[in-house]
Amino acid sequence: MITKWVKFFDTLNSVVIKKFLPFFACCLFVMIMCPDRAVSQSDVQPGNNAYRDYIDFFEEVYDTMNDNYYQSISRSMFDLFIKQFNDKIYSQLKSSGKSLDYIRWRSAAMLVDHLITSEDVFSAFYPPAPAKEYKETALGKRVDLGISGEKVKKGFEVTHIEPRSDAYAKGLRVGDVIIRIGKKKIRKLDKATIVDFLNPLIDTKVLLTYLDRGNIKKRIEAFSKEYFKQTVFLIPVEVPGVFCLRIERFNKKSSEDLFRYLGLVRQAQPLYGLIIDLRGNPGGPPLAAREISSFFLPPGDDFAYFQKKGRPKALLDVPRIPDKFHYHGPLVILIDKKSGSASELFSGILQRKGRAVLMGTNSAGQVMLKSMFHFDDESMLLLITSRGYHSDGRPFSFDGLSPDRRIEDAEVDVLEYAATYFYYLSQK
Repeated sequence: MITKWVKFFDTLNSVVIKKFLPFFACCLFVMIMCPDRAVSQSDVQPGNNAYRDYIDFFEEVYDTMNDNYYQSISRSMFDLFIKQFNDKIYSQLKSSGKSLDYIRWRSAAMLVDHLITSEDVFSAFYPPAPAKEYKETALGKRVDLGISGEKVKKGFEVTHIEPRSDAYAKGLRVGDVIIRIGKKKIRKLDKATIVDFLNPLIDTKVLLTYLDRGNIKKRIEAFSKEYFKQTVFLIPVEVPGVFCLRIERFNKKSSEDLFRYLGLVRQAQPLYGLIIDLRGNPGGPPLAAREISSFFLPPGDDFAYFQKKGRPKALLDVPRIPDKFHYHGPLVILIDKKSGSASELFSGILQRKGRAVLMGTNSAGQVMLKSMFHFDDESMLLLITSRGYHSDGRPFSFDGLSPDRRIEDAEVDVLEYAATYFYYLSQK
């Protein structure tokens, strides 16, 4: 009897399993692929504190954009995003096992992408660490010893030192060879370790022992501090009488750097022309472009303006400086697709006023005023708050500046071309 019942249940189990196997498999698939679906429906409720915190933060981001973005922001688009957050975004991010902060920041970034215009490639949301890095880069600030170099037999040879760094102020120069950092002998360290030692936290004191170019041993205590990076560099040009200054980006001290080099250029004889290389220059503060324009344009002239939503024009004029500091000679500016923001503003104004010839390729088309808005958790919202306009009201094109002499051939050295242009110009 027992044997019969065992056979009966074995048969029953086999039938049940075969009949309902597809159903069980489907349920298992849903559990694996959507493990949080049931959780998300209960979590995204108004009474849930974490959920309420998310929505409050999104509202804060929306309000900031609504008040400051250069275009109108649709409330219906915001409401649509909240629905997407409830239905899909939250469950996907929660299933990744990330922290509550990550979910908030990642969702806020998606919200900003959802609300900005199609031509806007700048506005974005940044979590705290990237926000800090962006701010330092955008303002042209650094916090370190300001020393770059290469490992050599004797130690670490300085190939560049920031002129506003503490180490420079205390005597370290290009060509000096660092032989000790604190008690560590350079010869026993690899380059990566040396670079780490030369980039300590802010207010850190570092003892440097080095050999100057006269092979005299010296010691200094250099502090890691915040400073503005050097942005202007003199580039060798083979054509006599032609000079090139490369501006890598604009910051608050760019005009100070340019002033120092222009002093050397103005004294040169012969002087056929000046090239300003802005290729790859992503820009910087518009006021930096305004300050630099004072070396090339008449003082008091209208420079450009920005106009934020619902506010009057913010007109920029050319600063007044003594005429002896002006450069009145021929000027060429080199641009490419990576020349953006303030570098385009400067180039475009000088081109429009007939003060400079632009050579290269179209610029980035990014003459816009960008502003940073910080939140309590140290995250940041970067927004375009205005487009840039010429003084006559014509906006800068999203297509970028069109050079007077287009040079797209990769085999042509644009700098050499510009130098030759000046030489032949001087022979006329």
